[in-house]
Amino acid sequence: MYPWFALGHLTAFVHFSNKLAERGHRISFFLPKNTQSKFEPFNLHPDLINFIPITVPHVHGLPTGTETTADVPFPLHPLLMTAMDLTEHAIEDHLRILNPHFIFFDFTHWLPELSRKLGIKSVHFCTISPATIGYLLSPERKLASLTAADLMQPPPSFPLSSIKLRAHEARGILAVTVQQYGRNISFHERHLYALSQCDAMAFKTCREMEGPYSDYVEDQFGKPVILAGPIVPEPPKSVLEEKIAKVLDTFKAGTLVFCAFGSECILKKDQFQELVLGLELTGLPFFAVLKPPAGAETIESALPEKFEERVKGRGFVYTGWVQQQLILRHPSVGCFVTHCGSGSLSEGMVNTCQLVLLPNVGDQIINARVVGGDLKVGVEVEKGEEDGLFTRHGVCEAVKAVMDDDSEVGKLVRANHAKWREFMLGEGLENSYVDGFVDKLHELLE
Repeated sequence: MYPWFALGHLTAFVHFSNKLAERGHRISFFLPKNTQSKFEPFNLHPDLINFIPITVPHVHGLPTGTETTADVPFPLHPLLMTAMDLTEHAIEDHLRILNPHFIFFDFTHWLPELSRKLGIKSVHFCTISPATIGYLLSPERKLASLTAADLMQPPPSFPLSSIKLRAHEARGILAVTVQQYGRNISFHERHLYALSQCDAMAFKTCREMEGPYSDYVEDQFGKPVILAGPIVPEPPKSVLEEKIAKVLDTFKAGTLVFCAFGSECILKKDQFQELVLGLELTGLPFFAVLKPPAGAETIESALPEKFEERVKGRGFVYTGWVQQQLILRHPSVGCFVTHCGSGSLSEGMVNTCQLVLLPNVGDQIINARVVGGDLKVGVEVEKGEEDGLFTRHGVCEAVKAVMDDDSEVGKLVRANHAKWREFMLGEGLENSYVDGFVDKLHELLE
């Protein structure tokens, strides 16, 4: 396993490693040296999953000690990608010694060619959905001359769905896909090369949720697409941090709004303030885990005037890493305001809290359309069509829509969420998908 150095990607690969290790498979997992300790509690099979620390080379412009995307702001991620690319020779040395049957990867576009040279099969394990790959990177799109207007509509033979992009979303995604991501390669070139050169693509989803998108991707890229099922992470062995547990324990069951935007999302100050003011406006207790907004050194300095006084005892804004899975399982949590990262959505969908969708960039937007539009298990916060900005009233209305007992929208999403939660936790579902996944891997070796 060699995932991109982002916490969400590393987490997804660790969860799937646990599922394979349950079946007796031996896994070597490459990850940055100083990040290893953070993931050891999630390694449920240390006898079969061996973490191999990788020293991240220094690249000019990256702060010393940078290992993951959580360590640096978004504009520096391409430099971290350059650093990861520079590990190619170290990875080759390890692979020659380990001689595995497969290498699972995502952003390292050079791995398929390297693995082919060593007689190893390469599997592009996508932490993003088949809907996202199909919509944004389909070979049907003329990517060399792609415009924002093109991205507002799906490719010609894309399955019927709720997925469309607004003008501001299309502009933002286009800017990311054409930017350099590593030395002398753009973001979309990197991914297209990885997808076209690998032996198979894998996604952590199921046919019941994304079957048409999976078939479309398989058809467009002309190679096997293997579905691992909706990998439901096992709860970590740790217990909820005492000071957070004390806060959550003070509220009635199902009343608290938990808001978390992942390890990378940094909002602009005005949007940060609209978000927390929106949570205040709901009148409900809330616990928000956010990074300080752009230009602010601390969370406290960025909060609106007298905000802390007004919400004292019912509203908490926290920064730093938290045990999200354990918070979502806490009885007080009734609503989850999420940035729609795929891992966070999976964790939200298998718990009883209702989902409010506030996507920020890229695949999060597609995820929000699938979850809110196709599956109808959450409500998306409204944003301005052109400027992409949300307001405190939009945040409040979305939370109220899922939390109010007499809300028609709320009744619909609560019923759908309960249905899909029961499906995802259904006995035998995960086992049948993971067993089928392993069978497909064996077929690749024949």
